[in-house]
Amino acid sequence: MKETILKNQRYKSIVFLIIASILWSTGGILIKLVNWNPIAIAGSRSFISSIVVLIYLRKPVLTWSKAQLGGAIAYASTVILFVSANKLTTSANAILLQFTAPIFVAILGAWLLKEKIKWYDYLAIIAVFGGMLLFFIDNVGVGSMLGNVLAVISGFFLACVTIALRFQKDGSPVETTLIGNILTFLVAIPFIIGKVPDIQSILGIVLLGIFQLGFAYILYALAIKHLSALEAILITVIEPLLNPLWVFIFAGEKPSLYAILGGFIVIVSVTVRSIVITKESAKNNKYVSDK
Repeated sequence: MKETILKNQRYKSIVFLIIASILWSTGGILIKLVNWNPIAIAGSRSFISSIVVLIYLRKPVLTWSKAQLGGAIAYASTVILFVSANKLTTSANAILLQFTAPIFVAILGAWLLKEKIKWYDYLAIIAVFGGMLLFFIDNVGVGSMLGNVLAVISGFFLACVTIALRFQKDGSPVETTLIGNILTFLVAIPFIIGKVPDIQSILGIVLLGIFQLGFAYILYALAIKHLSALEAILITVIEPLLNPLWVFIFAGEKPSLYAILGGFIVIVSVTVRSIVITKESAKNNKYVSDK
């Protein structure tokens, strides 16, 4: 009976992650359509997102633990850097470079969560780093290079968020995103005051805050309680596949050949690793069941 409940929780978590990744994938096109300072965009959408999360929580449990505060700071860093990267480089570069987060999760997970790194993890790490290098080959401007660097750093902080939420798997990790959104808004206040965005930009910010950030991170935080840190972030491979597609369809932005090749290597590497670990997990569970 307990095994059935755990299996159902796992399947439910996977569905939550699929929905979250689809919502996240709209970030690139919505950010491109908003004509405003990137930090102001990040702060405004986080303000709206914090309201969504607060309504969901009703009575947030604020422990102010190291994991909760550290996760909130990492969360704020992630969203600010990602929006900035989207404004400085192509949406494809920003999302695919941020998707290097599994590399940092594997390393931090082994160090902080005592999750073992296996042979296929090492292969995935090497392959992803190889793919990541392709993004930096054909940069023609400082802005593009800076955007790529910010995207990678955003991926590191996303990994930190994942680890922090994993530390709170027996608690209520959603509060971390609430504090993170409030912190992002506070940091962005100086950038928000002044120029007022147009109607299209306001609509984009509202959609970003409610759906792309608010609902998505609630689903992600709930799902990660029943999945490993590395497994959870790998399941969301749908996001980097759809994100550049929406931007190409609605904004006509085309990624470079090197970006496409690098992105292909990154996505294939982490996806293959996800398949391997899933099969290994099923095999181990069968072994325990047989015993």
